[in-house]
Amino acid sequence: MKTGFDIRADLQHLEFIYGAGVFGPKTEKRKLDDIRPSLSDPSADGPEVVYAVAMDVGKEKDREDLLQRNLLYGAMIFQGGVVGEEPVRSQGHVHAVSPSCNASTPEVYEIWSGEAYIYMQESAEDHPGRCFAVHAGAGGVVIVPPGWAHCTINASVKEAMLFGAWCVRDYGFDYRDVRARRGVAFFPKVRDGGIAFVHNPEYADGRLEIREARGYPEFGLKPGVPIYSQYEENRALFSFVTNPQSVQAVWDNFQP
Repeated sequence: MKTGFDIRADLQHLEFIYGAGVFGPKTEKRKLDDIRPSLSDPSADGPEVVYAVAMDVGKEKDREDLLQRNLLYGAMIFQGGVVGEEPVRSQGHVHAVSPSCNASTPEVYEIWSGEAYIYMQESAEDHPGRCFAVHAGAGGVVIVPPGWAHCTINASVKEAMLFGAWCVRDYGFDYRDVRARRGVAFFPKVRDGGIAFVHNPEYADGRLEIREARGYPEFGLKPGVPIYSQYEENRALFSFVTNPQSVQAVWDNFQP
């Protein structure tokens, strides 16, 4: 995995192994029962543990700077397999308003291994607005804007998917509107070895665009360079994560 620091995965136990000079916690396990309220079939069978999360990982030499910047790096392992007709995925949610910046905040994903769809929609209310499913393989970067409902999907039923993500330290998740509509506006379904997206009738009709991951020159990101390495090269690069209002014009016209 091209991560920018020494981290490996124990897929049997859904744990990360941290190398010399790298800090990180034991993973928190998310169980199938935790995500049932957002599934197309809440009674579906699947793996007991669907994914594992290690929030606050990085190099020891960067720990104090990350604290001062209120910047947090998380690492995740998503199981392969299926949950009923769906691939393994996270619950849909919106990033709650963070007290540090008085705003909902974005998230910057980087796929390390496997392939993913990062699904996002402008609103979790009856009319979801623009809806996108952005496909990314290893090395792909996807940014979710502030205030958008989103979920992370393992696009392969045959293998695990691993990724890292930048977010604000005082993050919070708001599940209320998504759970009230039994999930996001489009459910991913496993069809003929691939993923198809099916409209959730709890929402007004929407239109889904499926895209491939792209570069983000508007944020100064470099293609092909791990996002942790890019932080090391320019420690202020991800200030748009912790202070999203500083690039409000970009969010107003954002294209995933």
